[in-house]
This record gives sequence, structure tokens and C-alpha cells, in this order.
Amino acid sequence: MSALATLLAATAASEKEKAALESELHAIFELTSTGHVRLDDISPLREIPLGDLPPQLCEYVSDLLEG
Repeated sequence: MSALATLLAATAASEKEKAALESELHAIFELTSTGHVRLDDISPLREIPLGDLPPQLCEYVSDLLEG
């Protein structure tokens, strides 16, 4: 599961479409809720420029990175 979360996080970090990003973040959230994904696994999310996101997606990314 951690490999899938890392792949999704890397994809999300370069995603241009907000709807696709939201779906990727939701999938990452679901994976983290299993307890098998560590914060290091989703570290590519740190590359997302939060200032470019709508508030709800910015909050989503922040919540994921806070663990």
C-alpha cells in the first residue's frame, strides 16, 4: 500500500487538473487510514504549491501532511 500511496502522491504533486488532484488526495487519504502508509510515503505532497490551490484542497493537503 505504501508504494501505491507514494505513486499517487508523486502524481498529485504534478497534477494540473483540480478535480483529478482532489481524487488523488482522497485516494491517498483512504490509504493512510489503513495505518499501512507512513508520512514519508506521501512526502511528494510537500512539493504542491499550496498558494495555487483552492482553500478546500489546500486544507486536504495540509491535513495529510500533518498525519
